Amino acid sequence: EKIPKWAKKMYEEYGSPELNENKDIFHGVLIDRKHGLRKDDLIEITIDNRVLAEEEDRKVGGMLIGTTRNSVDILDSSGSFKSIARDVIVQIVIVAHLRKPYLEDEELLKFEKEDMRRRANVQEKAEKNIEGRRDGHIWD
Repeated sequence: EKIPKWAKKMYEEYGSPELNENKDIFHGVLIDRKHGLRKDDLIEITIDNRVLAEEEDRKVGGMLIGTTRNSVDILDSSGSFKSIARDVIVQIVIVAHLRKPYLEDEELLKFEKEDMRRRANVQEKAEKNIEGRRDGHIWD
């Protein structure tokens, strides 16, 4: 696969993974199909020109950091973090997958498991520190 000029540096910094191993599979047995956005994908976002100043570029290229209900977060090709509102996105093109699909990505699954544990601990601490809590007599 051909990597665009803007993405070359990011691809190399990522360790130049073999792109054919991570490509989308659209045909064949349903269970074997793999497609869609993945964390760390190199993507190109087209923004609705009605929300941009005339001199602004409609296309933003970068590495997908994450998504929320309202935005798509990327590290752009100049190394800046950008959070782009979903409302203004016209199109997202996947330039290259740098990671394996979600369920095959052991590093990502391990991270998410550790992150869930960390979040549970933070939640527990927050609940213990709530002002006006009346269960201070309960032993920990």
